[in-house]
Amino acid sequence: MVTSVKIHPSVDNGIPPTKEGFAGGELTCHCSENPVKVKVSAQTAHNHVCGCTQCWKPDGAIFSQVAVVGRDAVEVTANEDKLQVVDPNAVIKRHACKECGVHMYGRIEDQNHPFYGLDFVHTELSDEPGWAAPTFAAFVSSIIEGGTNPDDMDDIRAQLEQMGLPPYDCLSPPLMDAISTHKAKAAGVLR
Repeated sequence: MVTSVKIHPSVDNGIPPTKEGFAGGELTCHCSENPVKVKVSAQTAHNHVCGCTQCWKPDGAIFSQVAVVGRDAVEVTANEDKLQVVDPNAVIKRHACKECGVHMYGRIEDQNHPFYGLDFVHTELSDEPGWAAPTFAAFVSSIIEGGTNPDDMDDIRAQLEQMGLPPYDCLSPPLMDAISTHKAKAAGVLR
């Protein structure tokens, strides 16, 4: 049985509060020389810890932390030549630094996707306090695919609940509703 695991360094010692009026900041990869820098000129939304095996996780963490922001608010400002798409076949094109491996942003290019127009970012790559606080845990069961013992899952879910991050084995209900609404409109079931 697990009593406490390292979920993610940004939430393990408490969740920093969202700062009202926060207007973004700069994300920096982990390279000590010539780091990739990405300016995010807006507050993020739907910040959460994610258990999927595709998102970048800091060393020792079993979850990533990821949020979304409008793609027009994301601009690479330094060393763009160091970025490469991790998996060109994935729905989310995760742009990572070729040297340190840190994912700087993920972009959906499919205009028919419900989240087209949003970029996925890791706010822990910023020194500025005030980003939208994480509010849930997504794809929790997927941490098993990353090597977590299935016998530990009840304890991990309980820990997430205690932290104020309700665990889901998909996305949060509002995001799942947004996906289904988009699909229903595309199929002509809703207007």
